[in-house]
Amino acid sequence: MESFYHKPVMLREVLEGLDVKENGVYFDGTAGGGGHSYAILASNPTARLIATDRDADAVRAASERLKPFVGRYDIYKSDYKDYAEVLERSGVDRLDGVLLDFGISSHQIDDKDRGFSYLKADAPLDMRMDRDNPFTAETVVNEYPEEKLYRILKDYGEERFSSAIAKNIVNARGRKSVTTCGELVSIIENSIPVKFRSPACARQTFQAIRIEVNGELSGLRECVAGLTRRLKRGGRICILTFHSLEDRIVKQIFREMSEECVCPKEFPVCVCGKKKEIELVNKKPITACEEEKKENSRSKCAKLRIARKI
Repeated sequence: MESFYHKPVMLREVLEGLDVKENGVYFDGTAGGGGHSYAILASNPTARLIATDRDADAVRAASERLKPFVGRYDIYKSDYKDYAEVLERSGVDRLDGVLLDFGISSHQIDDKDRGFSYLKADAPLDMRMDRDNPFTAETVVNEYPEEKLYRILKDYGEERFSSAIAKNIVNARGRKSVTTCGELVSIIENSIPVKFRSPACARQTFQAIRIEVNGELSGLRECVAGLTRRLKRGGRICILTFHSLEDRIVKQIFREMSEECVCPKEFPVCVCGKKKEIELVNKKPITACEEEKKENSRSKCAKLRIARKI
């Protein structure tokens, strides 16, 4: 599990954003190897942590990492979207802080059996964060109709050649099931005009399929809003996103929750009754410094948004 101890992204900025308080209760919904969780507990000897992760390997690694803080944390193999059940199991109703890190861990990328990386040709088409779930990338690639493949590549991967890629996947699997990352990469490369090909031309398709396999955007809006409403007054939520789709959702939710009356301007009095729920700690997303980007490639596309409950 040592490889799970990757360096957490924007650790200093996250800790400053959470502003860990005496006897505060914090929720880390994406524990990974426990890097951020460890720092939260280490920052204040009275802080309590509740952490979740869908990946059993991550839960084991984080549990090992957090051993110095035994008695001050609970960690569950669970989807952070099931936060209500997890908080109930921990006997917690309100929180002082929430952290969600939507990135894939370096462990998941480097473990070729997980099938997350387009650089590992002989890896199986898996991409599951929760390996107890039987639904894999191989299922998507070999069973989805062409129109549905096209739609997820376009919507989740923002892939400009999604139509050609979807068509060629269907043609290829008609001859033989597509079972490895290398086979899928070959199909993608052959679907893209030569002048647009690059060593990373499969990245967007892999992202799209991974999002579909893990339901990463499903229920995200409701979850972020719900966790924000679980904050005590003055509590903070920090969210790290790594692609535009997630960031757009978080930005929209934070904007909506930070607005008061949304009645048309011509109305003489408010009739909507909407109240401001949060204030934005940073109006623009925080990005990693140049030094961190050089040391930790995962931080290059990361954006951190922070809001405070009022």
